[in-house]
Amino acid sequence: QVQLVESGGALVQPGGSLRLSCAASGFTLNTYAIGWFRQAPGKEREGVSYISTSGRATLYAPSVKGRFTISRDNAKNTVYLQMNSLKAEDTAVYYCAIQSRGGIWSTESLYDYWGQGTQVTVSS
Repeated sequence: QVQLVESGGALVQPGGSLRLSCAASGFTLNTYAIGWFRQAPGKEREGVSYISTSGRATLYAPSVKGRFTISRDNAKNTVYLQMNSLKAEDTAVYYCAIQSRGGIWSTESLYDYWGQGTQVTVSS
């Protein structure tokens, strides 16, 4: 059974850091590009970051560039999202998904096999 499981979400103060994990089971993650998305209350889901199959290409939304870093450890079948200098506006449920069709990386419809999400709350 193909499954992605996100973890690492928590309540953190502004300026803090978190590392999210996206672990795959039932398939080999290193054959797929992966996207991280987030959905804040009352807002549409938006693309946060993308990493290519090899890990050599990474892309970020302008709102997180310079603060977030995406990486992958294919030996552990896991993709990570390191989030630094967190702001209140980063509060959202974060999801990872497999890119199964070509196109602009932040387009939600290009992705399949979404995880259940992990909650990130940035608040003092």
